[in-house]
Amino acid sequence: MTKNTDSLELLRERLAAFAAERDWDQFHNPKNLAMALAGEAGELVEHFQWLSFEQARNLSQTTRDEVALECADVLLFLVRLCDKLDIDLAAAAERKLALNAKKYPVEKSRGRATKYNKL
Repeated sequence: MTKNTDSLELLRERLAAFAAERDWDQFHNPKNLAMALAGEAGELVEHFQWLSFEQARNLSQTTRDEVALECADVLLFLVRLCDKLDIDLAAAAERKLALNAKKYPVEKSRGRATKYNKL
């Protein structure tokens, strides 16, 4: 296991224990977790809504702190969802990176925001 995998595994274990201590497993089914994940992603997006590119790059420290907590919420729900579905998140991310490397070869996609099927 890599350090990142170890960190994700430790996070998964701590999150499972946190939920178990509170008897929340009854609520943590894949549907509910996916919905909670979408909600948290929406809360993250709210911090950037209506900002210019420059404003979004230069958030105040207070807003950055709030964004960090929303990012954490997204990560926690994603890790919990993967745990419930027996998905190795680190392995899935590695697989997706490999697939994206094939879909977006450097020579065709460098400096372009074009979808892979239109390169």
